[in-house]
Amino acid sequence: MSTLPNPCDIRPMREADLSAVLGVQAACYPEAMQEPGAVVLARLRAAPATCVVACEAGGAVCGYLFAYPSVLGAVTDLGAAFAPAARADTLYLHDLAVAPRALGRGLARALAGHLLALGQAQGLAWSALVSVQDSAGFWEGLGYRAAPAADCAPGRGLASYPADALYMLRALA
Repeated sequence: MSTLPNPCDIRPMREADLSAVLGVQAACYPEAMQEPGAVVLARLRAAPATCVVACEAGGAVCGYLFAYPSVLGAVTDLGAAFAPAARADTLYLHDLAVAPRALGRGLARALAGHLLALGQAQGLAWSALVSVQDSAGFWEGLGYRAAPAADCAPGRGLASYPADALYMLRALA
């Protein structure tokens, strides 16, 4: 577990966290971007090593990050299940959210840093994500850069997100 300020810990997500995770999601995203509990649970089951939560003292979930091993250019559709790649070269960060009550503690950076370190340790060359809700500046601060939509694999992918969504990459090596 990673220790965070104002005490919070990062730990692997558990199925028992689903209700709290959905509560954080509802507090952070408009209804059109909220993903159903069944999909969230399927993602956790598909990639348990790369789904983490931040917990306050007493164990209350105050943030989360869903990610999975993927390949460069692959973008998971909004609302779709994860398909971890057997020969992954990329850690795909799909969904990062911090409850409004926990903002300003550095939890988003800590959650991302935790998984980026894991991706590096696994020998992955890249990390990728889709930036939404004007979050590109945050991701740029973590070393990500916008990539052309043409770099995404064919399919719905990026088009399943709001029009201002941006595909972003960062080297891990």
